[in-house]
Amino acid sequence: MDFYLVIIIALAVLATADLVVGVSNDAVNFLNSAIGSKAISFRTVMIIASLGVAAGAIFSSGLMEVARKGIFNPDLFYFDEIMVIFMAVMLTDILLLDFFNTLGMPTSTTVSIVFELLGAAVAISLVKIYWGNADESLYEFINVSKASQIILGILLSVFIAFTVGAVVQYISRLILTFHFKDNPKWMGAVFGGIALTAITYFILAKGIKGTPFADNTYEFLGGISLKDFVTTQAQRVLGVSWLIWTSLSLFATYIFRTDVYKLVIIVGTFSLALAFAGNDLVNFIGVPIAAWQSYEAWKVSGVTAELFNMSFLSAKVATPTALLIIAGLVMVVTLWFSSKAQEVLKTSIELSRQDRTNERFESNAFSRSLVRAFVGSVRVVEAVTPSIFTKKVKARFTPVKAKRYVKSEDAPAFDNIRASINLTVAAVLISIATSYKLPLSTTYVTFMVAMGTSLADRAWGADSAVYRVAGVLNVIAGWFLTAFTAFTACGIVAVIIYTGKLPALLGLLVFTAFLLLRNYRKHKGNVEESKRERDLQMIESSSVQGIIVESAYNVSMMVSKCNEIYLASVNGLAKLNAEELRIAKKDVVRLSKEIEKLRNELFYFIQEKDEESVAVSHFYINLISILEDMAQSLEYITKASHKHVSNNHRQLKYSQIKELKETQLDLDELFAEIRFAFDMTDFNAVSEILPKKEILFSNIDEKINQQVLRTRSKEEKSPKNTTLFFSLMIETKDLIVATFNLIELYYQKFDPKVAPRRVSEDQKDR
Repeated sequence: MDFYLVIIIALAVLATADLVVGVSNDAVNFLNSAIGSKAISFRTVMIIASLGVAAGAIFSSGLMEVARKGIFNPDLFYFDEIMVIFMAVMLTDILLLDFFNTLGMPTSTTVSIVFELLGAAVAISLVKIYWGNADESLYEFINVSKASQIILGILLSVFIAFTVGAVVQYISRLILTFHFKDNPKWMGAVFGGIALTAITYFILAKGIKGTPFADNTYEFLGGISLKDFVTTQAQRVLGVSWLIWTSLSLFATYIFRTDVYKLVIIVGTFSLALAFAGNDLVNFIGVPIAAWQSYEAWKVSGVTAELFNMSFLSAKVATPTALLIIAGLVMVVTLWFSSKAQEVLKTSIELSRQDRTNERFESNAFSRSLVRAFVGSVRVVEAVTPSIFTKKVKARFTPVKAKRYVKSEDAPAFDNIRASINLTVAAVLISIATSYKLPLSTTYVTFMVAMGTSLADRAWGADSAVYRVAGVLNVIAGWFLTAFTAFTACGIVAVIIYTGKLPALLGLLVFTAFLLLRNYRKHKGNVEESKRERDLQMIESSSVQGIIVESAYNVSMMVSKCNEIYLASVNGLAKLNAEELRIAKKDVVRLSKEIEKLRNELFYFIQEKDEESVAVSHFYINLISILEDMAQSLEYITKASHKHVSNNHRQLKYSQIKELKETQLDLDELFAEIRFAFDMTDFNAVSEILPKKEILFSNIDEKINQQVLRTRSKEEKSPKNTTLFFSLMIETKDLIVATFNLIELYYQKFDPKVAPRRVSEDQKDR
């Protein structure tokens, strides 16, 4: 079997897979602002992004310079070595990006490919030097100046993007305020003219730069190429663009009553998608294309693989248009159907959300220290700033009162002003870097701009700052992890393939397929779990009777989950099944998070009620408190059971398991009756359930007494089993107490004579 033909076939398959995982991660670069602002429908956003990606891929010249000579000096390598480097890069890149996609963390495909090429080239160079197959030093094998320039540019882009984004957003908000819809229309038109001019220049400087017609000369441009005209006549291009766009914005605003901010978001999304596909395509197919071209050159040379020098890679070779079109189609399809892309987007959007959200990241010492230092600095500035100025600034940064949404994901994360600034600043920074030929990561720029604008917009308030900062720090730490892992892992993979040849390659391919399949199944399971109709619903009613009827679903779901979790705990203990108990623990965590969502909405729920709705708020507070008590009892039961089985303690005696099962059946009957009553909203039926409380208590007390007798008679010889049994029974009593408190609350407050009063339409927005 031809070893190198196997590599080519494998690379063809891996190229498609790399496009999928790469687009899934990089989609955040151009979808974040449009989806986060909800300025246009999701379907429209996807259509615009798809058109941009398709156009960028088709019109790209496909000059894969980074993969061919950007990191190493190809004339010092031979065909057998280059093919190993390319193979190692693709295997590592797919696994690395898929790992970050599974976590829902944005990273840089540019950084990953650069450090993978660097790691593989360094590893093979060291092997050559160690085996005495090279007289050159490691420094000569690597294009140190180019690699250093890329790394420095990427690092600087993080700081610059954050700072510029924060400054521009602060100034823009100071001028336009959160009440920008009340501003004179000409202000929006002028803003639109500036933003669209910046985006237009971005398309010319970055998006069209790599197209085949960019180097053609045109008479109407004075006989120079489009690329040279954009570079040398930048001021002229910007001036004319501003006049045209401002005029069109004024015309659209006053005549057609068009929302200029939406127009900026639409054009900005298209332009970033265009540039992404046109220039970042190298990150996905550059290596396979370079490998294929190398294979073709080697085949016709008649020279052995060990002697065929790869100096021809230093020349510019364009990729066939057909391959670019195929790559573009794969990218578009991925954009529409990748669920992992949605997870990566969610991370970026939640970290920049203006109002309340369920924070994904926990605070850490570093984030708390940074926030504390920043707050201290702000206080010092405010102390020396005239109070009248401070009050005026604060007034301009007062957000519009947010509407309450039943589903938090339906609410815009930020307004159209911030979305426009995100797109415009990212476009400007990438354009400037392109004009000065400075490499950077579009992921780092777009993400850090979004974080900078969030800070300037005061989205990171006292209640969320430590969590948001911790999230940003986690993402940045992931970027450093990307670089380190890409360099190290790719170097190891390259050495394995270089020394193990075909058997090693086949083994790595099987291993890669296994990991990808496992991650896919795991992610698919998580997605299906999240889509299940299990979440407790937000409450909107403005009367006690309305809340009773509307929240009946929550009670029904709660008792159903309690029953499932308790049953799993008893069965897991009986069968010593640690996995079943682990799943039960996980279900309790999910249940607690759902209750936490309701508690997080408590402030806004109370705030939106009128003065006559004190009883409504009181009922809602009691409801959440009882639900939390039930969840805490389940948490203790599942943790104690899982700990007992995981530590390989003795199995409970038959009599203990029998009594636990009897208790579980009693609870099953209780929960079934409660669920039926609440599903039917027949709260009068609760009166028939309430007397069973004492019966249940009596049964549990009897079982506790039986265990005391077994212990005193020395029939029970395991202190761990005794402690566990008592703990489970006592906690079960607490669960029963909370359950009856819940149904008593409904029974006491329900009045069938009063019609439930729901929230008015102007108070909600579904």
